[in-house]
Order: sequence, then structure tokens, then C-alpha cells
Amino acid sequence: MRRSPQRANNRVQPSPRPRVALVTGGGRGIGRGICLELAGQGLALVVNYRADRAAAEQTCRDALAHGSPIAIPIQADIALQDQSLRLIEQTLAAWGELDVLVNNAGVAPESRLDLLETTPESWDKVLATNLRGAFFLTQAAARAMIQLRSQGSLEDRQILFITSISSTFASVNRPEYCVAKAGLSMTAQLFATRLAGQGIAVHEIRPGLIETDMTHPVKEIHDARIAAGLVPMARWGTPQDVGRAVAALATGRFPYSTGTVLEIDGGIHLRVL
Repeated sequence: MRRSPQRANNRVQPSPRPRVALVTGGGRGIGRGICLELAGQGLALVVNYRADRAAAEQTCRDALAHGSPIAIPIQADIALQDQSLRLIEQTLAAWGELDVLVNNAGVAPESRLDLLETTPESWDKVLATNLRGAFFLTQAAARAMIQLRSQGSLEDRQILFITSISSTFASVNRPEYCVAKAGLSMTAQLFATRLAGQGIAVHEIRPGLIETDMTHPVKEIHDARIAAGLVPMARWGTPQDVGRAVAALATGRFPYSTGTVLEIDGGIHLRVL
């Protein structure tokens, strides 16, 4: 999709097409924050959602107000590979391009159970979305991006993984979530290595304690821990904090970088004696 042509030197010059970003789980929480920051940079958006279409549609409306030329919601459960493939196909059908993939969609365990009580059902559900789903969606997106490049489209492309401090911090009452995020961190490194020669940069954004619907059930616990000094910057993070990091990477401001890890955590990862 192209914007209206502009006149320059008595010739009609088409405006550059907007960069196209697909954000999984874009309707709420961190995903919504990412979408709005990308919109502010003028990116066209595909806002993926699994079940809450109303939230995705609201994010699209807000993205337009923030500067996105167009934003559309597309339903797909990335835990199901056929739906992941359809999501990529529908994105390409709508735009003919895919410049940025943001792997943000994730689920928490339905119940926080001790490591010795974790169930296979919870394990399978969390890893299906948070790790397996993201891996195979990225595989499909990378293949599409390589094909686009072979057809002469030479713009820099980005694949971004939203992981968590749970990649490296152990929480024994949600082991399935920690294992999934740790696996996702390695997934980012693997794709960064494989795609470096294909004009596709891959990065990991590792948020700390971010105030969202997902963290609301433990807000009081972490309020007290933050007050006691857990986070050096002494506050919760926001979806906007994460979105700004994504926007900086997605707009190509680090052209000689891949495989980087951005800690968006208020300094919680610092080791202090």
C-alpha cells in the first residue's frame, strides 16, 4: 500500500511505502504498548490477537491516532502452526511486504504451582504459545522475508523477541513460564545467527516487572518488593517502556547489530554487592 503521490521538481513522485510490522498479541498489555510506539514511527500494523477482537480493534484505532497510516487486526492462535502460516499469508496478502515481526504473544500458567506440583497440561499449554508457537511463526516469517529479498526488495528487516527476566531469574512457582522464556532467548540467538547474512536482524527485548493485566495478580507482592529495593530504578515498567525499545530497533537505528539483548527492567539484572 502506498500513500498519495507528492510533487517534486514538476514530477509526480510516489511516497515511500510505510514499513509493515506484525505484532503478535498486540491487542493488550505490552503488545499494545509496542503497537502504539511503532505507530508513532509511521509503521503500518498488523495487530494479531487470539480471542479478544475488541481489544485488537481498539489498539488499531489508537494506532491510527498515533500516526500509523493503517492498522488491521488479524486473528490467529500462534500455538497452532496452521494458524501461524495463515497469519503470515494474510499479512503478505494485505501488504505484499513484511518488514518487522514482533514475537510478543505469551500466556501465563493458569495457576502458579510449585515446581513439584507443575502439571504436564500447564507445561504443554505455556510452551505451545510462548516457545513452540514463536519458533515456527518466526520460521515462516523468515522464509517469507528471504523470498521477498530474492525478488529485489532490499529493505532492512527485523525480527524481535519479547522475552522476560524469567529467562534468567528462577520462579519456582511458574517453571513452565521460565523454561519457555529461556528457550525463547536461545531461539533469538539461533535465528540471529542463521539470518545475519540474509539482511534480517534479530534482537531480544527482555522486560522486567511490567505493569499489565498479566502481572496484576501479583502487583501487591511486587509493590512491596520494589519498595524494598528489588528494582534499582524503584518503579514498575510500562508497556510504553518496552514499546520504545522495540521502536528503536524496528526503525533500523542499529544497522550493524544483531543478536543483541536489551534489558528493559529498571536495572533489576544488575548484580550488586
